[in-house]
Amino acid sequence: MADRTDLPLKIGGGFGSPYSLKMRAVLRYRHIPFQWIPRDSEWDDLAPVKVKLMPTFGFPNADGVYDESMVDSTPIIDRLEISYPERSLVPADAVVAFLDYLIEDFGDEWMTKMMYHYRWHYPEAVDKAGRLLPLDHNLQMADDVWRGGVKYITDRQVSRMALVGSTPENTPVVEASYRRTLHLLDAIISQRNFLLGNRPGRGDFAAYGQLSQLVLWDPESTRIAIAEAPRVVTWTMRMDDPSWIPVTHNEGWLTRDLVDAPLLDLLKEMGHIYAPFLLANAEAHHKGEETFSIELDGRRYSQGTFVYQVKCLKWLREKYAALNDRDRADLDAILQGTGCERLFL
Repeated sequence: MADRTDLPLKIGGGFGSPYSLKMRAVLRYRHIPFQWIPRDSEWDDLAPVKVKLMPTFGFPNADGVYDESMVDSTPIIDRLEISYPERSLVPADAVVAFLDYLIEDFGDEWMTKMMYHYRWHYPEAVDKAGRLLPLDHNLQMADDVWRGGVKYITDRQVSRMALVGSTPENTPVVEASYRRTLHLLDAIISQRNFLLGNRPGRGDFAAYGQLSQLVLWDPESTRIAIAEAPRVVTWTMRMDDPSWIPVTHNEGWLTRDLVDAPLLDLLKEMGHIYAPFLLANAEAHHKGEETFSIELDGRRYSQGTFVYQVKCLKWLREKYAALNDRDRADLDAILQGTGCERLFL
């Protein structure tokens, strides 16, 4: 059954959640009516979900009842593309569309490590996040409840640092990748407005979601960005509400023959740091190992094995296999030498 589109969607999110802001910006850009609801607040009437994550989307049924909720930003974007064809995020060129999906995956699954690290590694950031995040759903909570929330969220997030890869051993790898990514994004947006042309794709929104915290909220990563990549800071502020961006039909994207050096450099960073991580994580999961350790950027990197990122690799390979022979050959030619090609061998 097709989604009902004459009623607004509901999005239950949080201001400190990069994926919430990613998806709010998607809705704004695509001119899709929605109601923002602070998750777990007095206004949160979203139907239950199996895994409670932010954002949670509420979809109305034929009777106007919001009886279905959905999480996970990537499949939500796919669903929106079916129900709301205008101002699409998917490039018409299948090869460029694949590159966009690959960049989204990098933003969602690797840049999030940068965000987590800078939020919970540096004491000033820990204090800020610990004090503010508990208030997101209730500004009237009693002080003793707030103090309990500060302790709970701080203890929980700090305790998970090693699991997601933020350790003293991994710090040089994550922080060097953050700085390189800032400079690579800066090089692209110094040439054009968005990563793949003059309109944003899903990769832009994935990067924006993480950068909304990294360059606008968390102290140390914001200081670095202002000093080293001020264009990226301003671009991130612009991406918060891109509803004003003019779009004509399916125009505005790069085509496969116009993939340029700045975009290739970003793909090389992905191939250098993210591709080997994805492959090592999948291998560890296949062997039943709870943790894994590999060499990244000339250093030892260790973390817990993540089932979801095994699925990410599977989905990337399925999309690659679904390309026709010509598109796959053209994509292979672009990826050759970036390191990303190893994902599809």
